[in-house]
Amino acid sequence: MELRTKRRRLFFDIETSYCIGKFWRPGSKVFIPADNVIKQAGIICVCYKWEGEKQVYSLDWGAKKQDDKTPLSKFIEVANQADELVGHNGDKFDLPWIRTRCLFHGIEMFPHYSTIDTLKISRNKYRFPDNKLNTIANYLGIGAKISIEHGTWDKVILEKCNKALQNMVKYCKGDVVLLEKVYTELKKQTEPAMHYGAIFGQSRATCPECGSDDLKEVKTRTTKTGLRKIQVKCNTCGSYHSKTDR
Repeated sequence: MELRTKRRRLFFDIETSYCIGKFWRPGSKVFIPADNVIKQAGIICVCYKWEGEKQVYSLDWGAKKQDDKTPLSKFIEVANQADELVGHNGDKFDLPWIRTRCLFHGIEMFPHYSTIDTLKISRNKYRFPDNKLNTIANYLGIGAKISIEHGTWDKVILEKCNKALQNMVKYCKGDVVLLEKVYTELKKQTEPAMHYGAIFGQSRATCPECGSDDLKEVKTRTTKTGLRKIQVKCNTCGSYHSKTDR
C-alpha cells in the first residue's frame, strides 16, 4: 500500500429546503401531521473544500430537477476519502440530514465517520457571545458570512430560479471558507482528535496534528490514579497534545 504524506481533512456545509404541506391556519401552536406533507424537504446543495486548498467545490440538486440523489452520491464518494469531516453543528444537523436523504435514495454510507464539530468545541471550551459560526468569526475578526435574502429559499424551491440557486451555492461556499478559518483558530487550544502521524506510518511520539518530531514538554500533571500526564507543544505547527508518562 502506498504511504500517504498528506492528511485529508474535509470542511463541508449544506443548505436544505423546507417541506411543503397542507394546513388550514398558521400559528405557533399548529400541529401539522406527517401525512399532510406534500413534498418532503431535501438538500439543495452541499459545498466542501480540503484543508489548506483554495478550491471550494459545490454540488446542487438542479434548479428545475430538484433531485438531491446525484449530488449526494458524488459527495459521499468524496467524504469516504476524508480522514476527518469538519462541520459547524455537523454532528446533529448536516450529517443526519445527509444520512437520511442517502437512506431515502439507497446511497451507501459508512456507519461511522471521524468528525470535528466546531459548534461543540465552541460550547465546551469557549464563551463567545453566542455559538453561531458568524458570531465566532466576527468576534475573532476573521471574516463574516455572505449575506443572503431569506426569500432566496422561496425563489429556489417554489420558483425554481437558477439565479437564486447560484446565490445560495455562493452563500454555502462562503460558509465553508469561514468554517475553515474558525476551526484554524479554535484548534490552537484544542487537542487533535486523531493522530495523523500514525496515518503516515510515523511514530506515535510525533505530533498528532502534523507529524513533526520537534516537540517540547511544557507541563506535567498527575491524575488521582497516579498517572503522569504530560502536556506537549509542537514547535512546528504550534498545536498541543497530551501524552501519558509510562
